[in-house]
Amino acid sequence: MSTYLLVHGAWHSGQCWERVVPLLASAGHRALAPSLTGHGDRAHLLSRDVGLDTHVDDIVRLITDEDLTDVILVGHSYAGLVISSAANRIPDRIAHLVYLDAMVPQDGESAADVMPITQDLIDGALRSESGWRVPPLPEMPPLPGLFGVTDPADVAWLRTTLSDQSVRCLQQPVRLDNPAVNTIPRTHIHCVVGEPEGWPRRPVPPIQPNGAPSQVWELPTGHDCMITMPTELTELLLKLG
Repeated sequence: MSTYLLVHGAWHSGQCWERVVPLLASAGHRALAPSLTGHGDRAHLLSRDVGLDTHVDDIVRLITDEDLTDVILVGHSYAGLVISSAANRIPDRIAHLVYLDAMVPQDGESAADVMPITQDLIDGALRSESGWRVPPLPEMPPLPGLFGVTDPADVAWLRTTLSDQSVRCLQQPVRLDNPAVNTIPRTHIHCVVGEPEGWPRRPVPPIQPNGAPSQVWELPTGHDCMITMPTELTELLLKLG
């Protein structure tokens, strides 16, 4: 049995994984999909003080409190930053890092460094009435739809699960200063349909930090593949278990 820890991206919640968790469980594995502080069942905790470090603490605390080991840590989108810093804190508990259509940072980088267009979201939040709230991206004509989701029923459901993000999440830097984190194998899964203009993907280097060839898989769907292709995504994740 493997332990999969599925970390949602910006504006989402742990609900986005509800089609994947039972598939992993039915294959005999443990799957956890928490909501980060300020989202889902923890939406009431959102404040201007919530940042990337808060979300890293969420994941590290869950892993240590549950005494999880050999974790396959999956980060979607913004959560690529979260899983990177979390693995830096507790590398001995992480068996594999999965960057699911995710930001892949270097040490000291923020979301705006990895994906410069994020600076527009930061600037908008700082100019807004609140001074810190970043609302979810709007739905766009198919494709990409709403985070790559285009089915009307799925779009309607997804919209009910989204909530604002604190700008601090996009401003705080990732910490990757523990050499042990470089030994953890990595896999990149890219969603290659309906990629929005202005959101370029950082190329994956041919060699992983641990010296092994990079492993990059593709899914022919939009950004929220856990909603649009849960079975196909699960099949890829099970290759790592």
